[in-house]
This record gives sequence, C-alpha cells and structure tokens, in this order.
Amino acid sequence: MRRFALIFLALMGHALSAQDTFSIVAVDVATGQVGSAGATCLDDDDIATGALIISDVIPDVGAIHTQSYWVPANQNAAHDQVVDNGLSPEALMAWLEANDVQGNPAIRQYGMADLVTGEARAAAFTGLNCMDWKGHIVGPNYAIQGNILLGEEILTQMEAGFTGTEGTLAEKLMAAMQGANVAGADTRCLDEGVSSRSAFLRVANPGDDPGNLSLDLVVAITPEGIEPIDVLQAEFDALNGTNGVAESSAPSPLLISRKADGEVLLKWGGPTPAEMIVFDARGARLESVPLTGPWMTWTLPSEGHLFLRLVDGQGELVTTMQYSGISPAPNTQRSDRE
Repeated sequence: MRRFALIFLALMGHALSAQDTFSIVAVDVATGQVGSAGATCLDDDDIATGALIISDVIPDVGAIHTQSYWVPANQNAAHDQVVDNGLSPEALMAWLEANDVQGNPAIRQYGMADLVTGEARAAAFTGLNCMDWKGHIVGPNYAIQGNILLGEEILTQMEAGFTGTEGTLAEKLMAAMQGANVAGADTRCLDEGVSSRSAFLRVANPGDDPGNLSLDLVVAITPEGIEPIDVLQAEFDALNGTNGVAESSAPSPLLISRKADGEVLLKWGGPTPAEMIVFDARGARLESVPLTGPWMTWTLPSEGHLFLRLVDGQGELVTTMQYSGISPAPNTQRSDRE
C-alpha cells in the first residue's frame, strides 16, 4: 500500500493546513528520469514528513503533486487515475477538478509531468480560491506551482533555474529550488527569514522501485531560522561530490552549509562525542570543534582552504575533508533575488 495510506491517520488533524507550498514536477525523455521537488512553511512537527506529502513520483511514468488544502484521498485518486487508467496530465487536471473528494476543487492546486508516450507532457491546475499569491507555469517537460507566495517571481525564478541549468534532471530540479530560496517565498516564513521549513528533491531512474527511488532527499525539519533549501543543497552536493568539500572516501557524516558573515551550519550525522580538528592550508592546527550534533553553527577560523580531520570519542579517524572558506554563501538573500 502506498505511503499516503500508511500515514493517513497521522495526517488527519493537519490535512487542511497543508496549503503553503511551491513545487516543481518534471521529466527527462532522454534519460527516462522523472522527478519532483518542493518546499512548504510546515515541517515534521506540523505534519508528518513536512513538504514531502505532496509528492508522488511514479518511475517510468511521471510525477504528480497535490497541494493546497491537501487531503490524501485526492492524492490517492490522482495516482490511481494515472496508473490504472492512463490519464494524461491535462486529463488528470480535468478529472481532479470534476471529482474533488470534498466537492471543493477551487481550493486545490495540482501539477503533473509524464513521459509515457515517448514525449514529455505537463499540466497544472490552480483553484480560484487558493490563497494569494497563487499560480502555475507549465513548460514542455515541467510544471511549477505555488500558493501563499511572496509573488509571481518565486515561480519565474524557479523556472529560470530549471531551464537555465545544464545537467541532469536532479541538478535542474535543485536549481529550480534555489530560485525560490528567498526569505518569505512562502509568506508564512517571512518573519523567520527563510523561504520555508521543509523541502525535498526526488528523482526516479527507469525501473526504480517506487519505494526506493534513486534520489530521495528529504529535509523534514530544520532549526528555526535555518534555510531548508540550503540544507537540501548541502545534502545534494555531498551526494554528488560538488559542494567544494572534498571527501577522502565514503560520503562524510558531516554536511556543511554556508551561511554568512564567516559562519557555516554543521549537520553532524556521525557518532557522538566526536571532534573536528581544523588545519589551514599550510598544515597549521587552528582549532578543535566538539561535534555534539545534530546541528551546530561554526565560525570559520580563517579564509581560504581548510583541512578537517574528524575523529570519534576515542580519537579514531572517521574521515577527512577539505572546505573552502572563500566559497560564496548560498543565495538566500542574493541581491538579484530581493
């Protein structure tokens, strides 16, 4: 039975509150990959799995998002209409509008992209009574949708990130998410200075098991004031080895997300107690930082490249890393997005 049914009871008390969302569904006909990404100003404390509840990635078929006053019955119905009856994105939008489980499609928002015909197709629906700012953008192989947004620019910046990025579907989806990396993108989060509280990025390769996607990154909750898209980017970069942090062997249990003013956010997933021993490019020891996890803020001891030695409570080596202290901070408050 799909995940939606499994978490139904946990969601009953919150179904009507899951409404503040920006997201994208997309496919890549050349590779057969399908995927989705999104974020919301709700987290795992508010609703189980946070933003992830809206996502239904169906390997070899496409991806569906059901959002704005989310209810699991609409999501399950959308899945069944696609998998069992083969509805196209356009047909699914019409079916969902005509068959809303509560008879109130005007408060719903949907997006879908698929590739089952050998060509990409996409469609979206935004109900008239979704909360402003609301809207969607549909491209040849993607649909971007959002509600309770700072403005239309959140969606247009997501589109620019997706279409303007060369690379894999996952890289394009990550770039789309960075397009919404603006304080108050979901306006309920404006006072916290972040875009949202939870985020996800998921991609299925051809033949994937629906319950075990090739890429399934979920930031279900973050400390207050910490940008979940930055954390999502750090996890994505660590997985791809593209984050300016060079790892000596297996993926490190330490993720580093740049903030501002010489500070970084550390997410430690290894054993505790542990210690991070920091050296400069000449090999001089600068400091030792206890890793008490899972979240810490670290003030960089110097600019330039730093070498990090991570050891457990017995002094045994866990891994070594390099970090570039001169790399730019994530673009949460980039001047061209204000």
